[in-house]
Amino acid sequence: MKSDSLHIDGLDMTALPLHIAVIMDGNGRWAQKKFLNRVKGHEKGSDTVRMVVRSCREIGISYLTLYAFSTENWQRPKAEVAALMILLKKFLVSERQEMVVNNIRFNVIGEQERLPEDVQKEIQRTKDATKSNNGMHLNLALSYGSRSEIVLATKQIAKEVQAGRLLPDAITEEIITAHLYTSDIPDPELLIRTSGEMRISNFLLWQIAYSEIAVTDTLWPDFTRNELIQILKEYQGRDRRFGRV
Repeated sequence: MKSDSLHIDGLDMTALPLHIAVIMDGNGRWAQKKFLNRVKGHEKGSDTVRMVVRSCREIGISYLTLYAFSTENWQRPKAEVAALMILLKKFLVSERQEMVVNNIRFNVIGEQERLPEDVQKEIQRTKDATKSNNGMHLNLALSYGSRSEIVLATKQIAKEVQAGRLLPDAITEEIITAHLYTSDIPDPELLIRTSGEMRISNFLLWQIAYSEIAVTDTLWPDFTRNELIQILKEYQGRDRRFGRV
């Protein structure tokens, strides 16, 4: 929901992206640079998550999707994965009331069944607590991989064809979109990646077909509200032609 009272110099509040997606990268490197355990980087990164969620809500972004844990991240050391799950659970518990009060609707995309049972319970509690909210939609991508998402959608469509409920010639982009985790939300207009890496990392491959991409060298724990605003200003200066002249 757009704030009528908020004014930011140089930012056109009438031309904001409806949906921002963020690849939050650099927690481990931030910790290593400071000779800290990688978990400390994830803890500091959680503070940045809170800041970005609050900032996007205040600025007037309707949908925010954060890449929090990929399917590939399961291959990390067990101790680090366990620490990440603890941090995730703490975040869900500590931020739930703020989401309720600030009219934020919470959702998760990804293979939730792979997450620890206690984390799944907190996810459901947060979803239930915020299901009536109609302000900003906050989506966490957890145990998420875009290729596996597309494979799952393909299997679901194949079953419908096999059952005679769908003709092969009737399969369209809209049909595929309807079978993705993000079927009920618009594609992101803006994708932000921190830490300077120039890759997509298996994130929203279908959905970002026409997203503007902004890459910053800033490590996620050091990402600030001011940098977010600067990226939004730069986004507003781009010419989005969608393949047209």
